[in-house]
Amino acid sequence: MKKLKNIFSLFLFTLPFLGLSQYTDVINSNRPGQSVSAYAIGTGVLQAEAGMSYEKQSHNTLKTDSKLLGVDLALRYGLFFEELEIIYEGTYTNENRTYSTIGFPDQKYTDFKRNRIGLKYLIFDPYKSEEANKPNLYSWKTNNTFQLKNLIPAISVYAGANFVLGDNPYYPGEATVSPRGMIATQSRLSPKFVLITNVAYDRIGTDFPEWSYIVSLSHAFRNPKWSVFAENQGIKSDRYSDVIFRGGTAYLIDENMQVDLHLGANIKDTPTRLFFAAGFSYRLDMHKDKVIAIEDQNATTKDGKIRKKDLKKKRKQAKRDAKGKKSKKKKSKDDEPIDF
Repeated sequence: MKKLKNIFSLFLFTLPFLGLSQYTDVINSNRPGQSVSAYAIGTGVLQAEAGMSYEKQSHNTLKTDSKLLGVDLALRYGLFFEELEIIYEGTYTNENRTYSTIGFPDQKYTDFKRNRIGLKYLIFDPYKSEEANKPNLYSWKTNNTFQLKNLIPAISVYAGANFVLGDNPYYPGEATVSPRGMIATQSRLSPKFVLITNVAYDRIGTDFPEWSYIVSLSHAFRNPKWSVFAENQGIKSDRYSDVIFRGGTAYLIDENMQVDLHLGANIKDTPTRLFFAAGFSYRLDMHKDKVIAIEDQNATTKDGKIRKKDLKKKRKQAKRDAKGKKSKKKKSKDDEPIDF
């Protein structure tokens, strides 16, 4: 197990940073659900994703019933490069727990169930090349149906840390800081279907490290402002293991704001979980495209990246043209008649 941890950590921190990002004119939110997109939001973009949730739990072994009210907040900001973003995620929970066994008093817990910060970097984008973005001009079917090449995902890596502050009843005795690593992928199966997967190794180095996965499939309707999603999450830890299912919808109010809601449940009875959540996402778009000289604009891709080969060719051609103009000008002067 220790060897596996080391391999995973090494993989996260030594993958080459080769990708290109994809800033969009419309907000790119991780809500609804818990999955994380592979793409960054773009430099100069500050985004808040917040929501409230209500959950009922019943634990058959402990003979308890709980009602939980939670507040979720995620803050995302594009840093330095189009491919990089910093993310804060927090879930503050208020839980009222009652015991059906006589003699046990009701209990109340209030603290963070999730409190972490990290960096996410896009290392591979299958749509980075101009050729990959070109539509098939001879086939509507090819452009609007599933193709095997659509399974090739964008890939990002995440490295961050969890913070347990004070005497947290959900993580008793745990270290104040523990590392977290994740790999996120995103495949555009068709113009209306997107598949996202996350694999994370959490609370590394603590007594209760945690593996988890998330698979999320979203679908946009004919009216692109509406979308639905279905999600499956698996958690494996000595503290808590479970399989959870979620489903819900999102509505795009405008290019910078989205609202959402979803329902969810698990498959076990220690405890059984049934929950509902609603939220919104809003961004301050201060993104600025890079200014490219007119002579270099034909040597750029759709995402504004300069193709080095094309740029070198253009500059060489510009030098040759400049030399040609000088030689023509000199020749014309030499050919002028001499006035005696």
